[in-house]
Amino acid sequence: MVQILFAAAIIIPGTASQAQSTGTREDEAAIRGIIVQMTAAFNQHDASAATAMYASDADFVTARGDRSKGVESVKNDLAKIFATRARNARHNTLDVSVRFIRPDVAIAHVTNELSGLVAQDGQNLPSQRELSLRVNRKAADSVLAFLDQAALGQPSSNQ
Repeated sequence: MVQILFAAAIIIPGTASQAQSTGTREDEAAIRGIIVQMTAAFNQHDASAATAMYASDADFVTARGDRSKGVESVKNDLAKIFATRARNARHNTLDVSVRFIRPDVAIAHVTNELSGLVAQDGQNLPSQRELSLRVNRKAADSVLAFLDQAALGQPSSNQ
């Protein structure tokens, strides 16, 4: 079982001058909607849909340390991942929390379980947990960076 924790800094345009340090319910709903879209696209193994919210100069780093720069590179590399080691992979979102650190910046923590990964030798890998960092800017739908990290010592919910 993979548990993925997304930490997303999301910058919402036009709100930086506000005195409050919280976003609106609409801002939080938009962030949660993006998380749902990314998860659904991942589960459909649709690289185009999974990267539709990425900025043109986005950075992407997998849990294995593979790096992509720019939305087209991210999309192409993600398509290769879907065709190989993640061809049967599925995310299951377990928890989402959103915290605004400025009116225009939010950190979203998303805990996902990832299952169905395949090793290089074709063997199915056990489900595992990962920690992911997603940084957004300019708009709630512009992912600037995405980083996966394996979460060691995290028990599977189905073991």
